[in-house]
Amino acid sequence: MENHTFEVGPDEKSARLDQYLASVFPKPVSRSHLKRLIDAGHILVNGRLAKPHHKVKPGEKIEVSLEEPVSSKPEAEDIALNVLYEDDDIMVINKQPGIAVHPGAGTQSGTIVNALLNHCRKLSDVDAARPGIVHRLDKDTSGVMVVAKNNASHRELARQFKDHTVKKNYLALVKGVVELDNGTVDLPVGRHQSNRQKMAVRYDSERKAVTEYKVIKRFDGFTLVMLNLKTGRTHQIRVHMAYIGHPVLGDEKYGSRDRPVLKGGTGLSRQALHSYYLKLRHPTSGKEMEFTADLPDDMKAIIGESLGEIFP
Repeated sequence: MENHTFEVGPDEKSARLDQYLASVFPKPVSRSHLKRLIDAGHILVNGRLAKPHHKVKPGEKIEVSLEEPVSSKPEAEDIALNVLYEDDDIMVINKQPGIAVHPGAGTQSGTIVNALLNHCRKLSDVDAARPGIVHRLDKDTSGVMVVAKNNASHRELARQFKDHTVKKNYLALVKGVVELDNGTVDLPVGRHQSNRQKMAVRYDSERKAVTEYKVIKRFDGFTLVMLNLKTGRTHQIRVHMAYIGHPVLGDEKYGSRDRPVLKGGTGLSRQALHSYYLKLRHPTSGKEMEFTADLPDDMKAIIGESLGEIFP
């Protein structure tokens, strides 16, 4: 990353933060890219997180960590996809763990986007750098994802996600034995105050976050839980479960260094989090559709059972 520091001059007119930065950067940077940097916590005003619409004032110190530029035209790559459903408007996949959804800083290839470009003749280009991508999963999270194959479908699916009419259930193996059979974590999530790569429960954040959990089965030292997201904040499940003392197994970023040994002697190489269930309305027909993805092999190896045995 490149680091830049600016001080707003005494004669600077009041302007939005993203507008001001676009005008003073020594090289061209789009406002949309600046907005993503602000949302990701890479831009600070007087040492504090800010919003894109913040109006700059004379004397303010603005610090920017500029991400590597992402190609506006990702290349197609022959990467296998596990397709659960496909028609002219959408595709639903079971994402494998260990692969990023789209190119970003430090990751220009080997992503789901590169695989989609190889598989599909056409994808939505609402965001040219992320064709087809309506929502995302963390690199090390597996499971169900929907992809838009045209712009009309993209906009309708995005509306459903924004209105929280899409139902998303996750399965996670969390550290410790969860005492209550079910519960709700209703705590705001925002960028960590000192580590920009992390999120945290932030009582000063306006980003409401609600996660419902239900115990599916208790094991010796860990628990399989089903999680229902009422909101879609970055790292929401990982932050909330860590906050209540049950971080996701293998999630070193949020407090669990536990890496159970799998068959063959290897340890769990990621956080044990899986997007299990997705329900939405088809963007063209309006038909309600449901999709599920069985647990991946590494999580099965830990519990020694399949979902068919757990959900008879």
